[in-house]
Amino acid sequence: MDKKQFERLKKIRHVALDMDGTIYCGNTLFPFTKKSLDLFSKAGIGYTYLTNNSSRSADAYLEKLKKLGLSATIDNLYTSTMATIEYLRNNYSAFKKIFVFGTESLRKEFEDANFTVIRENDSIEPELVIVGFDTTLTYERMCKAAWWIKQGKPFIATHPDWVCPTDQPTVLVDCGSICSALTAATGIKPKAVLGKPDACMLKGILKKHNLKPDELAMVGDRIYTDMAMAAKSGTLGVLVLSGEAALKDTENCEIEIPVIVKNILELAEILSNK
Repeated sequence: MDKKQFERLKKIRHVALDMDGTIYCGNTLFPFTKKSLDLFSKAGIGYTYLTNNSSRSADAYLEKLKKLGLSATIDNLYTSTMATIEYLRNNYSAFKKIFVFGTESLRKEFEDANFTVIRENDSIEPELVIVGFDTTLTYERMCKAAWWIKQGKPFIATHPDWVCPTDQPTVLVDCGSICSALTAATGIKPKAVLGKPDACMLKGILKKHNLKPDELAMVGDRIYTDMAMAAKSGTLGVLVLSGEAALKDTENCEIEIPVIVKNILELAEILSNK
């Protein structure tokens, strides 16, 4: 590690931790995760769990983390669904009727946020379309989403991921791929794509913890979301090689990657001894 990298790491007071590929893979907790979190805490480094995966509700994520043996509260969790709801309140405050192409838990989160969620069999016309990571995807729901998009309803995606990491022998087709199919069918691209790499995912963390951008590290395994967001927000990007990205992917990369580590344990050990 060169002097410039070390000097940047010395300023870090908080880490935003991507989840899948960084602290676990699918339903398997990485063996180094608990020790890493303990080291962060002992070093006085705060942390927030951050995820693009909108197939689960915030409560479901807290329950998953608990089952994996990790302590977490709503105060140190931020999801692409939360970012999307905040975006709608700031940019479409008058719109309350939405068609949600997503799981039941995603639809419930919008209902809990006081939106009227239109289903594919409803006769009510929505004001906009939200597309998430729909692990319960049906052809009927996709066709209905495409219909409303074709009718000119604003089309907003919760996040851009093409696939979701998994420890199972399958490919989990994620929100970005679903949006590509809808764009191919309608000729219309999303008005906005929330979640990483949109910089707003980190603004709330900076504000909540009274942090300057150079005091926050965005830690994740994806270059085009995690590292891109760090670059956009002025925070320190730390790429871990425990998930999607391999070292060869960083060669001739257009996105700045200030720090590359094997996994979060390596980062935690560095921060503990800074």
